[in-house]
Amino acid sequence: MKYLLLIHDDEKVRAKETEAERNQLINEYMQFGKSIRESGHILGSNRLQPSSTATTVRVRDGKRLVTDGPFAETREQLAGYFLIEAKDLDEAIGIAARIPSARMGTIEVRPLMEAAVPANA
Repeated sequence: MKYLLLIHDDEKVRAKETEAERNQLINEYMQFGKSIRESGHILGSNRLQPSSTATTVRVRDGKRLVTDGPFAETREQLAGYFLIEAKDLDEAIGIAARIPSARMGTIEVRPLMEAAVPANA
């Protein structure tokens, strides 16, 4: 089963980190990434640009509405993700708990809805 592990961090808190704290977190992420590559769980991952670079698109009554910034003001912003393969939700939760940002932010574990592709597609 495939799961998307969505990493939510508070950008204001992260902006106050010292260079040493930032480097420590980067090293922890590198070690975590190496461990899930070696275990065969990782399918993809990326860090996202700050939420201030986001553009939100809505279509209402046939009209496109485009605004700068994220959809909603929240304390934590979507910072990145890992796409993993896990045998079940419990294994996915165990992997999510090892993500360094779980100590200061939130990791949302979301199963992918995989649609069957018709044979003639």
